[in-house]
Amino acid sequence: MEAAAVPSPPKRPGPLYRTVRGILKPLVHVVYRPTILGTEHVPARGPVILASNHLSFIDSIAIPLTAPRPVQFLAKSHYFTGTGLKGWVSRTFFGAIGAVSVERGAGSQAQEALDQGRRILEAGNAFAIYPEGTRSLDGRLYRGRTGVAWLALTTGATVVPVGLVGTQEIQPVGAKRPRIRPVTVRFGEPLDLSHHGPATSGRARRAATDEIMAAIHALTGQELAGTYNEAPPSGTLAKLADRIAPHERV
Repeated sequence: MEAAAVPSPPKRPGPLYRTVRGILKPLVHVVYRPTILGTEHVPARGPVILASNHLSFIDSIAIPLTAPRPVQFLAKSHYFTGTGLKGWVSRTFFGAIGAVSVERGAGSQAQEALDQGRRILEAGNAFAIYPEGTRSLDGRLYRGRTGVAWLALTTGATVVPVGLVGTQEIQPVGAKRPRIRPVTVRFGEPLDLSHHGPATSGRARRAATDEIMAAIHALTGQELAGTYNEAPPSGTLAKLADRIAPHERV
């Protein structure tokens, strides 16, 4: 019986990433004049998790363009599966800014996404993740999913909290074109979460995630929602299942 193939680690950002970043970074600085603080907190090498709040589609562009080293992050697979010229532009752009295609959701899809993140970190790269799972539509900071803690405790990667302020004003939900608005990106002091315990402990993952979210909150000052950022389960069976075994998403 043949052994199962071991998935290869996602490719590091290559020449196209550096070219696009080299073009966009000075352009963004001239047009938007973002305030960028704390870049010295991001380790120059080795695995690091950039754990950020999530307010806008623009966040996944703001972080790679302001971080002091190449960053990879997960993006919905449909950005990579389009056809024609539009599909090619989408695939090229997202690949160029460090995105890695993944199916998003709960259960096995969530674990596959976490495994992608783990491989990125084990290759010594920087990986950006939104612990809230999806962007906040009302500007509040939602409770973090424990996938970020699983990654940190499994790989031993340093966690750097990131606070984004004002990105939701650049391209609000429903807006087709970005607007020029002030943006602040704050990189916080690195967090060592190992004292919480192993990744196999649900209590350790929850406590580590709460520490990460507290650090993000200190950087953004957002109102705390106190709940997960998702629509409540619909239907009697779905509600019952969620009470018995609340699921985690990336």
